[in-house]
Amino acid sequence: MAQSTIWFITGVSRGFGRIWTEAALKRGDRVAATARDSKTLSYLVTTYGESVLPLSLDVTNRDAVFEAVKKAHQHFGRLDVVLCNAGYGYMGAVEEVVAADAHANFDTNVFGTLSVIQAALPLLRTQGSGHILTVSSIGGVIGFPTGGIYAATKFAVEGMTEALAGEVAGFGIKVTIIEPGSFKTGFRSSMKAAPAMAEYDGVRQAVLGSFKPEMSGDPTATADAILNLVDADKPPLRLLLGTGPLPMIKKLYEGRLNTWEQWAEVSNAAQGSRAV
Repeated sequence: MAQSTIWFITGVSRGFGRIWTEAALKRGDRVAATARDSKTLSYLVTTYGESVLPLSLDVTNRDAVFEAVKKAHQHFGRLDVVLCNAGYGYMGAVEEVVAADAHANFDTNVFGTLSVIQAALPLLRTQGSGHILTVSSIGGVIGFPTGGIYAATKFAVEGMTEALAGEVAGFGIKVTIIEPGSFKTGFRSSMKAAPAMAEYDGVRQAVLGSFKPEMSGDPTATADAILNLVDADKPPLRLLLGTGPLPMIKKLYEGRLNTWEQWAEVSNAAQGSRAV
């Protein structure tokens, strides 16, 4: 009989974190589930018993992250999947954003993810196995007006995770960036917004108007994709979720390539001439 997969998941109180945690537990896996408020995990404990280890965790508390990962590893004996899901959106035009709030968004989305990864890596290297999943977004590939800081955090997660993949492959550790499109997860309820300036109201309305309700997918349908991902022998570095992101990304990169080609003469001249 195959042994169950052991997960460490942040941000389990709701949304994707909750859905993916329940999907893992329902199929017999075991999960160290973390959330800022451990009371939100009581249902999981009642339903799944000893298969779930509930942990109260604020990922911006680096010491607490290391302690939680250590406790999960000691409790289950190993960690197979480390899923860095905790995060939120901070929205506003770049001129509108409050610097302290921008720092706070990076503290959770980027440095919280970094702390979880750094806490888990020594354990995974010793095992010679493991799969690290970081949660990005379509906003980690495309920067949307009035979403610059949130996009910046997800761009950072993408770059950090891509570098990580090359660093740890030799240790038997797999790495995947999850890139969801728009889903009805209630994510917007956790968003924070900068004080609005009237000068950007037109841009803001145009962005909001471009997102139609029918574009948002069913978040519960993502569970099978995540389970397929962690079960794969050779998982991809990046996995898009939903039908919306790929057409948008294709259009984006076609435009980028065209621009780079059009300016290639100027770019190449910047190389300069090398004296013999």
